[in-house]
Amino acid sequence: MAGKDNATPTTYSPSPKIQKQKRAPVFSDVDWVRPDGRAFHQCRPAFLRTGAVNSASGSAYAEFGNTKVIVSVFGPRESKKAMKYSDTGRLNCNVSYTTFATPTRGQGSDGKEISAKLHKALEGAIILDTFPKTTVDVFALVLESGGSDLPVVISCASLALADAGIMLYDLISAVSVSCLGKSLVIDPVLEEESYQEAGLMITCMASRSEITQLAISGEWSTPKVHEAMELCLNACSKLGEIMRACLKESSSASKE
Repeated sequence: MAGKDNATPTTYSPSPKIQKQKRAPVFSDVDWVRPDGRAFHQCRPAFLRTGAVNSASGSAYAEFGNTKVIVSVFGPRESKKAMKYSDTGRLNCNVSYTTFATPTRGQGSDGKEISAKLHKALEGAIILDTFPKTTVDVFALVLESGGSDLPVVISCASLALADAGIMLYDLISAVSVSCLGKSLVIDPVLEEESYQEAGLMITCMASRSEITQLAISGEWSTPKVHEAMELCLNACSKLGEIMRACLKESSSASKE
């Protein structure tokens, strides 16, 4: 597995050629430092592990800095009788936060909104016609909210689906960028998200070069959007490689 107890978390930062050496200061006339000391275009180390929940059809655990998520997948299982017949399978997604996930107890993100975004990101990657008349349920639990929660949930859920043996066109990896003043910071932490003037998230099937979701908030100039998208796509590609390595190691371990 990619996340063994004695393993070092793997980073997936964009290639150096995309990064600019000098960045304009954000809040003052002096250079500022990110809360966790990372460079503006440096992602948090990724710790991934599959098979985290024995009772589930498939599961995964992801830890990106202080953001910790566990996802369980159940199914395919027979759809409720009240549902109409469908030649394709159905996907249900539910995202919740533990009461201690955020600094302010019980104030996690809106579960319904983030659940809908998770569904939108995943449905384009699942080959739904491989399990007609049945349903796949995805339950994501944010154990600790440290920033960039949704991208971590999406990436972890994709890994859990693969662990469950659900047929996918490709793994889904997700990365976000925050705009702070004139600077772009990738994989923002909670503090950076709270001060961002604009945000952008991309979810994609890296090996197919297909974007499954693009979410933008705030005001962006065209050059900034292009730069942010390039950063996210490059990081998504590298994160996808880490996710595939996790599955390969998990498969190898299960055969031993």
